[in-house]
Amino acid sequence: MSDLLRTPLFDLHVGLGAKMVPFAGYEMPVQYSLGVMKEHVQTRTKAGLFDVSHMGQVRIDGAPYSVVAEAIEALIPVNAIDLAEGRQRYGFFTNEAGGIEDDLMFANRGDHMFMVLNAACKDADIARLKAALEPALTVTPITNRALIAVQGPSAEAALSCLSPVVADMAFMDVATVELVGVECWVSRSGYTGEDGYEISVPEAQAVQLTAALLAQEDVEAIGLGARDSLRLEAGLCLYGHDIDEGTSPVEAGLTWAIQKVRRTGGVRAEGFPGANRILREFDDGPARKRVGLLPEGRAPMREGVPLFASADSTDQIGQITSGGFGPTVERPVAMGYVPKAQSAIGTTVYGELRGKRLPLTVTALPFTPANFKR
Repeated sequence: MSDLLRTPLFDLHVGLGAKMVPFAGYEMPVQYSLGVMKEHVQTRTKAGLFDVSHMGQVRIDGAPYSVVAEAIEALIPVNAIDLAEGRQRYGFFTNEAGGIEDDLMFANRGDHMFMVLNAACKDADIARLKAALEPALTVTPITNRALIAVQGPSAEAALSCLSPVVADMAFMDVATVELVGVECWVSRSGYTGEDGYEISVPEAQAVQLTAALLAQEDVEAIGLGARDSLRLEAGLCLYGHDIDEGTSPVEAGLTWAIQKVRRTGGVRAEGFPGANRILREFDDGPARKRVGLLPEGRAPMREGVPLFASADSTDQIGQITSGGFGPTVERPVAMGYVPKAQSAIGTTVYGELRGKRLPLTVTALPFTPANFKR
């Protein structure tokens, strides 16, 4: 794996006995000595610490935030202009066909916008931003900071030991907070369905901050394996699997992320790539939908399993995009796309697993309720 990149926490992972695997061009920990199952339960019941330094961090400035936000709204179908200072929002780049090029988080930091991008897409995203915004605005990739997440019901107590001000933050708040004697950018957010924080920290202090959090009794290091099972139980999309350049936000069930001002009849409707398809699907409904799926029995059905309307149908109607065992719900869970006609809760569809057709029940998402601090 010598051609892979390493995060500032690589040596710490190895010292903790992590199993390292290739992921999005980096060597990343897939699990530690606890194992995926126990790491998942640890995060749901106490607190887990994740290294997400492989993700892209970007600063956009060169004009007041309102000007930056107006320019960003030409790239994403989300209300950036009205986002209050000190707040963060989920969004996604769309293409002219109405598909999702990447999903992201962006924050109003007063004099600039801060954006976090998926690791596998960050180079293309930065090129997209530069082509669209420069030279009127400045797009600066941040390459000297690590990014860690602490998630779970004990996350607030753990981070409050280092700075009590974080306890006053609500879900999707962002703030500059001093931790281990250095300026950190903290958001109360994450991708596990649990309460928690994401922390951008200078590389030089990344190990010190991580060690300070891991020294607390309720915090354990968590790898990519449990991160995936946690977000699946929470019904959250993984880019390149549940959403991609051919998937619209409407069929993906992400309409909650497109505020009314960007929809038909809104004061800033349209004006973003793929608006014709996306707004049409808002009005008429999509041809297919992302749904939760509960396989019968104990055998998980994973990504790529084809779906059929009946046990003997010859025509594939969809496929599973994410699937595995849900430790919290103690059963297999999956997500996938099915036609509108098969998308009602309670509908039975069939997955073909090792040559056999096995039933799955369409169910509501998420599988595990979110525990965000509102």
